[in-house]
Amino acid sequence: MVQLTTKTLTLEEFLKLPETKPASEYINGQIIQKPMPQGKHSILQGELVSSMNAVVKPKKIALAFPELRCTFGGRSIVSDVAVFAWERIPKDENGDVANVFQAALDWTIEILSPDQSPTKVIGNILHCLKQGCRMGWLIDPDERSLLIYPLGQQPEIFQEEQEILPVPD
Repeated sequence: MVQLTTKTLTLEEFLKLPETKPASEYINGQIIQKPMPQGKHSILQGELVSSMNAVVKPKKIALAFPELRCTFGGRSIVSDVAVFAWERIPKDENGDVANVFQAALDWTIEILSPDQSPTKVIGNILHCLKQGCRMGWLIDPDERSLLIYPLGQQPEIFQEEQEILPVPD
């Protein structure tokens, strides 16, 4: 059997590649394309971003971004919802939101897609927490459950509609 050697890309080389649809992530030297979002995923993502921004944006507390590439700690990931505290949002020379985010987010939210590896997604959440992220959420639409990963604490599972969900300060 013939084995082909494949060249490993550096993070810098990956960032020069054209964007893919759906987005690709750079994790541990590998390029991994995210699955195409489907109906449940898309509606949850849209509702989360809209609801969060309706509360936090007017008060300049934070801003929620859908599908935002964030490069930090040797990875380049695209969280389903990336939340940055207002004072940590990168700005360009005009004072507008920058196009490139090279910092750990404050809150990462992932919505599990049908053919997506939970281990890979949890790995991204844990990476974010190690890099200073305050909280991670993993939403499983099929199970109607939410795993919450608070910084420095055990994860908690929420499955009841009436439960009050913890959010970062």
